[in-house]
Amino acid sequence: MSEQRDEERITVYSDYVCPFCYLGRRSLRQYQESREEELEVDWHPFDLRSQKRGPDGEIDHSAADGKDDQYYEQARQNVRRLRERYGVDMEQDLATDVDSLPAQIASYYVKEHYPYETWLDFDVAIFEALWREGRDIGDEELLAELADDAGVDGDEIRSALDDGTLREEVNARFREAQQRGVTGVPTFAYDGYAARGAVPPEQLKRLVEGV
Repeated sequence: MSEQRDEERITVYSDYVCPFCYLGRRSLRQYQESREEELEVDWHPFDLRSQKRGPDGEIDHSAADGKDDQYYEQARQNVRRLRERYGVDMEQDLATDVDSLPAQIASYYVKEHYPYETWLDFDVAIFEALWREGRDIGDEELLAELADDAGVDGDEIRSALDDGTLREEVNARFREAQQRGVTGVPTFAYDGYAARGAVPPEQLKRLVEGV
């Protein structure tokens, strides 16, 4: 299991394929850089595509989810606005054809078995691979490569992705998030309070510091 630490933590529910999760983490990084004391990320996985998954776990892209062309166009506009606000370069605005489940399983494995800094390097690498490089984070070999770069043997990631028990554990974390009332991501939670969306650094400061 990963080592326990005494630093402050902010809980973040997110899904790697959510552009607002990437933008929200960039906002969080800006807030973290303004602090004197370290604020760790306690990441909890969330599956935005849960309603479109079949019994085998595969995404059925033809399944209706209530999101039409107008919804996606509005989302793109919001992403572009926040990209400019936070000074973020992104290869793409949306990633509707990418399945994040493998990345979330791999990330969860690293979080549970390695020190925080190793997980954070891997977590950031996944986000960057998708949103800055336009790569498919559902690809096992890409995840193994990113893990190697973060100091985790790629073969461990391959084994983790084949582990049915681990996959069910991650699915249980998805359900747990929903039971806690998380309906969208990113959701930032601290000391019984929460903020949803790619909120600005000053709002995250109010959430954590009350000022």
